[in-house]
Amino acid sequence: MPCPLGVAMGGGISVHAVDVANGRIARGMLVQIDRIEEDGARLRIAEGRIAADGTLDHPVAQGAGVRAGLHEILLHVGAFFAGSDRPPPPFLDVVPFRFRVFDDAQHYHLPVKFTPWGMSLYRGA
Repeated sequence: MPCPLGVAMGGGISVHAVDVANGRIARGMLVQIDRIEEDGARLRIAEGRIAADGTLDHPVAQGAGVRAGLHEILLHVGAFFAGSDRPPPPFLDVVPFRFRVFDDAQHYHLPVKFTPWGMSLYRGA
């Protein structure tokens, strides 16, 4: 059965971002996902912008490039707000969130709720 947000079932990393201060999805916000190798090297496995449905439309959501190990998502919140009609004073810029994929057969859905001054990011269902 498909997830209501269109999230793929099975392996992968999906992102759903909402600007809760203004009651809107984060359409156009740049998102990057890196896998961090054991030697500390970073490998970019996804880069794209949040789509009209609030999700990052990228093959990483179906598991492309995802392996067990350390990953980091970079959310370009500052640029998202700077591009608005009335940007707030800058506070957040690029916000990193580091997490571990412990089973690459599982799906890791990352809902992001943010304002110009703070955010919440967690592993959703």
